[in-house]
Formats: sequence, C-alpha cells, structure tokens
Amino acid sequence: MRELYKKGFTQNRELSWLKFNERVLCEAMDETVPLLERLKFISIFTSNLDEFFMIRVGSLFDMMHVNEESIDSKSGMTPEEQLKKIFEAVRPLYQKKEQIFQEVEALLREQGIYHLEYHELEQNERKSVKKYFKTSIAPILSPQIIDTHHPFPHLANKVIHIGVILRHKGKEVFGVIPVSATLPDIFQLPGSAVRYIRIENMIAEYTDNIFAPYTVREQVIFAVTRNADVNPDDEVFADEPDFRKRMKKVLVQRRRLAPVRLELSNPVSEMFSAYLIEKLHISPSQIYVTSAPLKMEYAYSLPGKLSNSLQKTLSYPDFTPVWPGTVRSDESILRQVEKKDILLSYPFESMEPFLKMIKEAANDSMVISIKITIYRLASNAKLVEYLCEAAENGKNVTVLIELRARFDEQNNIDWSERLEEAGCTILYGFEFYKVHSKICLITKKGRNGIQYITQIGTGNYNEKTAKLYTDLSLLTANRQIAHDAVEFFKNMAIANLEGSYQHLLVAPVSLKSSVIEQIGQEMKKGSDGYIFIKINSLTDADIIDKLSQASCAGVHIDMIIRGICCILPGIPGKTENIHIYSIVGRYLEHSRIYCFGRDEEERMYISSADFMTRNTERRAEVACPIYDAKIREKIHKIIEAEMYDTVKRRELMADGNYVVKEKNQAPVDSQKFLMEMAYKQAFKDEEDRKGFSFKASIQKFFMRFFLL
Repeated sequence: MRELYKKGFTQNRELSWLKFNERVLCEAMDETVPLLERLKFISIFTSNLDEFFMIRVGSLFDMMHVNEESIDSKSGMTPEEQLKKIFEAVRPLYQKKEQIFQEVEALLREQGIYHLEYHELEQNERKSVKKYFKTSIAPILSPQIIDTHHPFPHLANKVIHIGVILRHKGKEVFGVIPVSATLPDIFQLPGSAVRYIRIENMIAEYTDNIFAPYTVREQVIFAVTRNADVNPDDEVFADEPDFRKRMKKVLVQRRRLAPVRLELSNPVSEMFSAYLIEKLHISPSQIYVTSAPLKMEYAYSLPGKLSNSLQKTLSYPDFTPVWPGTVRSDESILRQVEKKDILLSYPFESMEPFLKMIKEAANDSMVISIKITIYRLASNAKLVEYLCEAAENGKNVTVLIELRARFDEQNNIDWSERLEEAGCTILYGFEFYKVHSKICLITKKGRNGIQYITQIGTGNYNEKTAKLYTDLSLLTANRQIAHDAVEFFKNMAIANLEGSYQHLLVAPVSLKSSVIEQIGQEMKKGSDGYIFIKINSLTDADIIDKLSQASCAGVHIDMIIRGICCILPGIPGKTENIHIYSIVGRYLEHSRIYCFGRDEEERMYISSADFMTRNTERRAEVACPIYDAKIREKIHKIIEAEMYDTVKRRELMADGNYVVKEKNQAPVDSQKFLMEMAYKQAFKDEEDRKGFSFKASIQKFFMRFFLL
C-alpha cells in the first residue's frame, strides 16, 4: 500500500488533522456555546497546535534528515513537501484564531470581564501593577544580554520570553527575559470588577527598567516550539539496563530538541527577524505572528475569579456523572457482574462502579489476583490506592504500566514506584511496542472452581478524563472472554506478542487481520452489507484500501471519526458508499466501536484501538466482542444519538472539508441527549426500587440543559 495515493481517494494525515483542529476552533464561534467555554475552545485549539508542532512537525523534520526522498503513502509528498503544505495551512488558522479571540473578548467585556493591555489601565491600576511587579515578579526574573561574554541561551520549549534589541553607547545587543513558569498567567486588578492583565504584558512594560542603562529599541513577546518526538528505543539508550532510568533520560533530552516553530506577538524588523532565524536555525516559513495570547491556560482559571452567578451564566451547566441506573450502589459490584454484564458509558455515567469493584476485590478473601494494563492515570488516582491495598492484603497484583505514554511519562514513573513499593508486580511492556490496551482481570475462588471478572474499555483508567471523555467500559463474567484475558496477561508477562485468542481481537497479532476479514465478510453481501466504525483516527493504509473495496462492492459504511481521517468519502467508483462524520462538543469523543453486519448477524466490538498503523501494528491493543443483547442495545442507542446529531456533527466531504448538512432539522445534540438519558435511566431505576417519583428532578434537568 506504499503508493495508495495513486488510487485517488486519500489525503495527507497532517493536513487532515489541521482540519480537525479547525473544527475545534469553530466551537469558539458557536453562539450557543457559553462564552467562557468558547474561550476554552480557543485554548484547546492552541494547545492542540502546540502538540502538533512538537510531535508531527518534529517527526517530519526527523524524517527529512534521515531520508528526504521518503514518500507519504496517502499523499505522495516528501517530508519537505508536507512541511511546506503544513506551514501554508497553519497561517490562516492563526488569523482565524486571532479574529475569534477578539470577538470573544469583546463579548466578555459586555459581561464585565476585561482582558486589558497596559495602556488601558487606569492610574490606580498602574500603581497596583507596578507594586506587584516590584515585589512579586522582578525578584525572580533572569534577564540576559547576548554578546561575546554572554552566549545565546537555550530557549526552553513553549516558555514565553520577552526579546529586545538594546542600545548603549553606540552598541546594539539582543536581550531576553524568560517568563518563569512559577509565575501566574494573569494578574487580577483590585476592585469589584473583573479586570486582569497577562503577566508577559506586564513584564514587557518594564523592559526599560529591567535592562537599564540600555535603551530598548525594539521588543517582542515570543515562544519557541521544539521537536518533542523522542524515540525511547533510539540506540543511544541501548546500554541502559533500567527502563525507568531510560525514560528519565528521554524527559531530560526532550527539553533541548531543535526548534520547529517561532511565535511572535507582533511584527519585528528585518534585522530582528534575521537574528532570530540565524540563532534558532529556522526558516521564515516557521515564524507566526499573532496578537492573540501565545499560551491560554488561564482560560481554565478565569471562571474561579468570577461571582458564582456570572460563572454559571457563562459556563456549561454543572453536570456530575450519574451512578448507572442498572447498577445497585448498595450491593457488591462483583456479585452483580457475576449475574449480568454491566456497561459504563463515560462521562454520562460514573467510573465509581469500576473503582468500587477494585476496592471490593482488594478486600475480598476469595480474590486471588488482580491484573491490569495502565496507559494514563490521573495525578490523584484512587485506582492506585486500591491496587496497593490489594497487594498489601496479600493479593497477587500485576500492573503492566506503559512508561512511554507521551507527556505522561513522569506521572507513570512516579505511580510505578508507588505500586512497586506496595508489593505489586510491575511490568513495563516491550522494547518496540507500546501497551495501549485497557483491560483488567480479577481472579477469584468460587464454588465451582476459579471464576473471573474481566473489564475491557475504550479509554484510560483516568478518573479525571472519565468525566471529560466519552468512553465505554464493559464489566463481564463471560468465561470465553476471561480465558482470552488470562492468555493475554500470560503473554504480556513473557513478552509474547504472537499469542492466540479465540474471542478478543489483539494487536499486533490479530486485530488488523480480523478487521480486514470482517470487512471482507460484509463485501460478500454486496449492497446488503453494512459497517459502522467509531474511532478517533484512520490512517492504516491496508484498512483504508479494504474499506474502499467494500464501498465498491456496494457495502454501506458509516464512520464517526473525530480527528485524522486519511480516506476521502463520496468519490465515485472508489468511496461513494462511505459516509464520514465528526463530532466535536463539550466532551472529547474517545470511544471506539466496530460493528459489522446488521441485526442478528451483527458482530460488535468495543476497543482501545484506532485504525492507525501505530495501533494496529506497533501497540498491544484489545477489542472485545459484545455478546450480551442488552449491552448491545445500549451501545446502539449511543450510536443512534450520534448519527442523528444535527448540532455538533459535521460531515466530511470529498474535498476534505467538513460541512453542516442538517440545518432544517430539529436540533439534536447527542452529548446533551446522552446526559439526559443517563439521568432518566438512573432516576427511573431508583424510582422502581424505592417506589417514589423523581419526575421533578428530571424536569429540573430539562430546564437546565435544554431550555437554555
């Protein structure tokens, strides 16, 4: 599939991702989204773009240095050609962000929230700023000039700096001030109104004083983005026996990698620009000028500075994941799972039943062992507490923790040390494969021998993101699934990636081949064939080619792909039976669902794997079949809600653009609908158990979420 682009129905993955991030930015334009949430979407767009440059653009530079003639299989472009297209595509996104940011800021001012430049401050506010600068900021600044005795410093990744051209006694030098990460992002001015100034703007106002006796001739606020795509399997680490130490070395090295982007707060002179280009070894195409903030994390702290009433007016209504209506909170979760399968749908339903089950297992005298794979954890994780408790209670606890979960490496290193101290057996996966599966196996003694409870999910065991991402988590006592889970953990423990499984689809050994085989089965049905796929990204060339073949065979294919999508739908004779949608809303769409066929012939799976080559060939992933009819019905309701979404859903067109197609239909927001359904089910089951009505609570929910 090396030259898949010649078939005429694929697009470059990086340009596809930029289209997705533009969709994120478009949420900031949506007038139905509360103002503070619109500001957060601009912040998400900004951080997404940061990561894109660090990882994807950085990787392309690496590829260019290794093999500049390497060809992208989806677009036929070399790394250099891809970089050129990316730099061109990003520039209008900066302009769009700037425009939207200004619009949102103007609307926030109408609500009494003022993001101010220094020249807008009143006289008494300037005094407050000056006092704060002298007492809290100036003492920790580290300004530096660059001359023969002061070499050009290392400019840390994504740290805001103030750059200046200075003159003294006929001599010009460059000066720089790093804005320490220990400083707050904004300073709220005293008074009853919400008025604030960004810290970098405050520092920039005092550069004359900071660099006295020099005179400031020119200045700019800037940030350098560096390549973060360090491969921990590089031969530089080959002689390091302790994998944990290797990852610590990776984190240190990441801070000093080559620049891939330079952001400036305002245009600078040709001389200033040439100086930065020379020192950073970048090209003019890698420089982006924007008046919008270079970092926008402050959007998340801003609501806390407002009155409760204003915060509620400008934010999404509070929503707390509900305890699932199908699960009794006053009974053992382990016992309930032994009787019937349970499906948790995050963030509409709470993660608590799963956590409670682990805590029960930690203290159940019949439980022998708990085994789990961990990719990302919250900074405060009850799951770790319960696993440690289980180990301290004499259970055999095995934790396969992936130390190479990008940007979470240090957190995982810390947790692995804590688990090891408690007596857990810690595994670190494989040298050349990441373990991305979400699977947990509880083994216990039962009346008729050994019993198992298996949990398999689409998302991480992260208690924070379980409230922010849409994911599915299956709890089952199915012995066929359990036997495969036992085999999976045995294979992971002996570093065997080639195991055999009867029910689970496991990458890299069988998931991809099984998916392609399932697509092939639908092709035999022609126009009666049906495929539904919900994933985050689609880049695997073999699966893409097979989907095109299925389309040509008449198979109807619906896909919900949140982000990267390298196949273009609706191309006659190639992909005309493929329909692709993307949903971007309050919560991050993260669940993976595969369905092949309809009705009684349908084969349904939930999975940790996207259809990306890295997932299908270079990671340990698990897809689990859904055998329980009621669980399948619940998943179908989720699919139907998303397929009928007329508010947040966009359709991908043959030219790679996303469009709204259901303007004349009644507004349906699938995420709001699923929130309402979770509440309704929880209240209904509680009502059935306790014998009284929760009608008033449901009506209150409707008022809060649907009549705004």
